[in-house]
Parts: sequence; structure tokens; C-alpha cells
Amino acid sequence: MLQSKHSEAFLAVAETGNFEQAAQRLNITASAVTLRLQSLEKSLGHLLIVRERPCKPTQVGQSLLHYLQHSKLLEQNFLQNLTGQTASAFYQVNIATNADSLATWLLPVLKSCLVENQIVVHFQVDDQSQTHHLLEAGLVNACVTTEAQAMKGCSAAYIGTMHYHFVATPAFCQQWFKNGVNRESIRLAPALIFNPKDGMHTDYIQKNFGLNIAQYPHHFIPSSHGFVDAIAMGLGYGWLPYYQAKDFFTNGTLIEVSPALQIDLPLYWHHWKQQSKQLDQITQVLKTTAQSVLQ
Repeated sequence: MLQSKHSEAFLAVAETGNFEQAAQRLNITASAVTLRLQSLEKSLGHLLIVRERPCKPTQVGQSLLHYLQHSKLLEQNFLQNLTGQTASAFYQVNIATNADSLATWLLPVLKSCLVENQIVVHFQVDDQSQTHHLLEAGLVNACVTTEAQAMKGCSAAYIGTMHYHFVATPAFCQQWFKNGVNRESIRLAPALIFNPKDGMHTDYIQKNFGLNIAQYPHHFIPSSHGFVDAIAMGLGYGWLPYYQAKDFFTNGTLIEVSPALQIDLPLYWHHWKQQSKQLDQITQVLKTTAQSVLQ
């Protein structure tokens, strides 16, 4: 049996990555957190946390973390559906999404619904090809994903397409693409990629130019706003959603290097078939509004 105090200590350390912050969350001393975690590890017979900075769960610890987060989410959903609200009168939903959606269209679309219905959202960000795994693991109530097929027990609906444009500054184009975009220029020019999971960029280059990520220079910029800034200052080329690129096109900071290299990214909204009234309201807003905003 998992003792709640021991599990809470493990969860706090795993989520904060720090014994001191975990102690503050639980309102106990750091040494008490250590003792509770050690007791849990002894009872399970496995090391759960690697004592680094920041602390990280081991493979067994990761499994326990998912189990506890899933159990916490199920309990939260049950209590919220039973009482209709949280202790603060706001209803909490957990949504997984890709960073570009969160940085551009998602919050403007949801704003009125969240305010009017007193809903708070805990977002988890991952690549658009991976967010549905968080739903499958029970860590979120719903997700924005590129996966079209609904999992068992879930519903999926198409909500729109993000249009990505191949962009760079005029000076960058003159330096690296003056003879056009081809295998040789892609092999030499520095690329901007969101992070190692950014398959949209790397898969496209692999498919169209026959180059894997190790064969061309690239920056990893794991921030939507930092990514835009890096392109605008001429550090490299990359794909930007039209929602982010349009103002730069207007003022001339960026140009579309090649319209032929646009990428269309269809997005789908997945959620459990049995959902709360509040999540159903979010679902209806996304199904009726997102597509027109993305267009």
C-alpha cells in the first residue's frame, strides 16, 4: 500500500525538482521530505528519485509519477463533477497542446469561455504529434494534436489547420538562398528548430531534401516567442505559423523564402467521451470557432 504522506513527498519532489521547494509545498522541513521519500523507496524496493539539480525520477519513479498524477486527476474530476466546482469556485481542466497553438490562437479562442464559466486551465506543452499520449496516459482531460484517429473511449474532432510559411530575413536570404532553396543551400544554411521533438521541420527536410538533422547546422530554440525573435534577428530560417508571421511580412522584417515550401498542419481536439459540462463548453467553442480563426 502507498502511504499518502510518502506519495505526496515523492510527487512534490518529482514535480518541483527540488527538496526545498517540495518542503515549502507540503509545509514541512526538507529533512522530513527526505525521510518520507526514503521510506517509500525502501517499501517499494526501488530508487525513485535521482538526487541531482534538478532532481529527476528514475524509470520506476516515472511510472509512479504517472500513476499518482493520473489518480490525482481522476479524484479531482470526481470531486469537481460531484460538487460542480473547486474550493476556489473555479473549475479546473487539464489540456495538452503544442507550443505554437498556445502562443497564437488557442487562448484568444478560449478566453471568453474560460472567463464566463469560471474555468482555469493547466496546460501541458508537447509536440503536436505527442500530446495525445498525455491523454492516453490519463494525465490530461483533453488535447490538441495532429492525430486524427480517436483512442478507445475518446472522441476526436477536426478544429482547423495551421499554415506554416518558410521564412527568413531578407539579408539572410541574400546570404544563404540567393541561388534558391535546394539541397546544397539547406545543407549549408543554419536552421531554427523548436526542439529535438520538432518532427514537422526535420521530417520535411528529410523527405524533400534527403538530409537528416545531423547533416545541416541548426539551433534549438524551445520557446515560441524566442523562436520568432531568433528568425527576426536573422539567426536562421524556419517555419512560422501565418498567425505569427503576418505582421513581419507587413513591415518587411521577414519574407517568405519559398511559397512552395509551406506546410499545412491539421489539428484535432481529443477528449474523453464522458466529460464535464465545463469541458463540453470548451469543446463546443473549439469546434465552432477555432477553424475560422486559423483560416
